[in-house]
Amino acid sequence: MSPASPFPEDFLWGASTAAYQIEGAAKLGGREPSIWDTFASVPGNTRDGDTGEDACDHYHRWREDFGLAEDIGLRSYRMSVSWARLQPRGRGELNPEAVKFYREQLADLAARGIRPAVTLYHWDLPQVLEDEGGWPERETAFRFADFAARTAAALGDLVEDWIPVNEAWCSSFLGYYRGVHAPGRRDLTAAIRAAHHLNLAHGLSVAAIRQNAARARVGTAVIMTDVDPAGDHPGDRAAALLSDGEGNRMFLDPLFKGIYPEDVKWQLRHTGGFDAVADGDLEAIAAPLDFVGVNHYHHMRITADETDPLGTRALPPDGPVTGFGWEINPESLSKVLLRLRGEYTELPVYVTENGACFDDRVGEDGEIDDAERIDYLAGYLRAAGEAIEKGVDLRGYFVWSLLDNYEWAEGYSKRFGLVHVDYRTQKRTPKRSAGWYRGVIASGGEALYGD
Repeated sequence: MSPASPFPEDFLWGASTAAYQIEGAAKLGGREPSIWDTFASVPGNTRDGDTGEDACDHYHRWREDFGLAEDIGLRSYRMSVSWARLQPRGRGELNPEAVKFYREQLADLAARGIRPAVTLYHWDLPQVLEDEGGWPERETAFRFADFAARTAAALGDLVEDWIPVNEAWCSSFLGYYRGVHAPGRRDLTAAIRAAHHLNLAHGLSVAAIRQNAARARVGTAVIMTDVDPAGDHPGDRAAALLSDGEGNRMFLDPLFKGIYPEDVKWQLRHTGGFDAVADGDLEAIAAPLDFVGVNHYHHMRITADETDPLGTRALPPDGPVTGFGWEINPESLSKVLLRLRGEYTELPVYVTENGACFDDRVGEDGEIDDAERIDYLAGYLRAAGEAIEKGVDLRGYFVWSLLDNYEWAEGYSKRFGLVHVDYRTQKRTPKRSAGWYRGVIASGGEALYGD
């Protein structure tokens, strides 16, 4: 590191993407439907009926996209592989065409000097497995461990950094309880069972990856929300604790302590969801890791709400917000990083996702001046630097996202990218933030602290 920057010289400055959000080619190359294809095909499930069938056409344009990543100066690129493309029926041999597709990408990244980090599950469960019960069924965790073993064997000579499961909370609670993500179910018991089986899938796949990829470094990607009570009322404090338990501790505690939080188990005892936990599961989930990935977007103020089955409600932000209406609060990033170190682990940490959507406009000159995104990223990166100064072993930061992309149920209405995508023509245009990030990377972070 330099005197003007807390970031170490080998810091991994990166960006992240996910297969369903960018690849498109949903019916090409042997791919079969995932739960997101099915969910998005139902009228009313997504904004404007948007689907990921075409997305950013990264399937055909990945060389161009990796060229943009190289131009920005990325040292690492976090991508996901599609389970529905690699193992379309959720079991059996991998699809050779898909293996070739991903091997070509990984080799190209290496040739550009960009270190890949591969996520195995970023929400694209093969529909055939959902038809058999999906994540609430224990067998799905074992199907995933098999998929992880086969994929590690097929790609392991080209990948060191592996993340089995991305944001298990979103897949379980948004997908099986809130119903706003695929598969669109609204069953709290199913959500709790899904959460446990996603945790179990992670744990089982840690061993599977290590056994099939000799150079593997295996971590995780947990979404961590900074949760505060709305006030000093005991009910608000209790609600905030429960919200933290459901969103954070229900995933962090089994990973690093080998337990589920007792207060959450007590609050949700009526559902029977925790009956899914079998002997030996928690030991498997707590398999030793090489690093921790933290995805962070939210600070929330929580109040008690008896009308909600979980007894909690988030209050609207009272400060500046992103285009998603999410509060802009850089201090929250340093808080969750410090909490992770203080309460859970001193393993190396990567911020595997952080970013913001805004109403980006293409100017008359064809340029996109996304000053709001630059301000957002600068604030959160300085917060990351503050965490380093306070002792967090932070090794990298990945902007969400390299490209504007399909933002799940919000369709194409939310733009997070450093690079603008015209979804009609698929033209890529680096935004002003891409040039700004290039300068930050080239300076080793010093540009964040200039005048």
